[in-house]
Amino acid sequence: MNRKHFLILFILAVVAALPITYFRGKAEHYNPEKDEALQAAFEASERGEELRKLVDETPEAEQRDMAFLIINMPEHDREGMDLELLKENVTYANIARNKYAWAKELPEEVYLCDVLPYAVVDEVRDSWRKDMYELFAPAVDTCTTMYDAICAVNANIPALTGVHYNTKREKTNQSPSESIRQGMASCTGLSILLVDAYRAVGIPARFAGTASWHDNRGNHSWTEVWLDGEWRVTEYYFPSQLDHLWFMADASKANGEDRNYAIYATRFAGGNDWFPMVWADEGEDAPVEELPKWVGAENVTQHYIDLAYDQYTRHLEAGTHTFLRIAGYKEEGKTEHSEDRVAMGVDIFRGTEQMGGGLTAGELRDMNDFFSVLLPKNTEYELRYYNEAGELQTKAVALGEEEMLVSIFLK
Repeated sequence: MNRKHFLILFILAVVAALPITYFRGKAEHYNPEKDEALQAAFEASERGEELRKLVDETPEAEQRDMAFLIINMPEHDREGMDLELLKENVTYANIARNKYAWAKELPEEVYLCDVLPYAVVDEVRDSWRKDMYELFAPAVDTCTTMYDAICAVNANIPALTGVHYNTKREKTNQSPSESIRQGMASCTGLSILLVDAYRAVGIPARFAGTASWHDNRGNHSWTEVWLDGEWRVTEYYFPSQLDHLWFMADASKANGEDRNYAIYATRFAGGNDWFPMVWADEGEDAPVEELPKWVGAENVTQHYIDLAYDQYTRHLEAGTHTFLRIAGYKEEGKTEHSEDRVAMGVDIFRGTEQMGGGLTAGELRDMNDFFSVLLPKNTEYELRYYNEAGELQTKAVALGEEEMLVSIFLK
């Protein structure tokens, strides 16, 4: 690397690290030629002239947005991404922003970092924004508030996309088109899909998750939406209300000091940390510190601990909830000894809404240790789990006033 190239890269890194307000300002006053960070990006890129031409050909009102993406995108995207995707992304982000009242009112930083980006994490960069806008615009066109639009997207996304949760999907970090083609995705693919659906209609959204829950049963991913100045928690299968998700009991046990068990939310233009993409180790079980570090993030663990504490304490004091406890055994009729117990994955649903999920205690756990979920009283639920043959099993449960212990069996 020659001295000139080194200096250009250094300037680009320094300017890109400045507060996001550096890029703010009305589009009509934006001049690409005077944007030092953009000019440095052109100079540092092997296809700088292509990028310069792209900005020049972008409508004046959208040039600031295009520049922001070029400056802040990962180097491998800047060097290899299809530029037609960037053009479509900026065009339709602006269509949504100019159309919906909630998008027009967004702070510039929120729009740039959480509506405009062309990708969520490390999924394949493909064309999604135009299709998602056309798919979801009819669902939100009659909405008058951002909250109504959030609810409309959540309520309609399974039917509009045809995508449902299924671990038989091809890979973890699926792009929207990959998930729609298969009609299935796991939590990471569903979260990417939901983030993009929100962004397509001008709703700020970001990807959140943990590398592992406290009991080491694996990672989980979900979505956050920005509403009334705050980041709120939601998920692909519509919850009864924001911030009240089935995994809050697990979130209450997260550890912000340990990257394995902390909770992160992505940030396109940097962030003070990086997101641990556990799916990127290609099955090698790499230590979390060896995972790719190029997706920016914020450590939001304490926020989730606070949410979970408030929810559980308040419900118990109000007397509206009680515990459903679940024990897993190898076979019916043998439930007295520790060797009879088995760790089984089980999910709890109220209709189509998932209310909880986790592992039953295995044979090495205390016999008084049961998987427990705090749930609304006097409500019917359905347990879903797989038997030894890999067949989905369901069990209806009517939870009354008092806590309840239910047994499920592997055989």
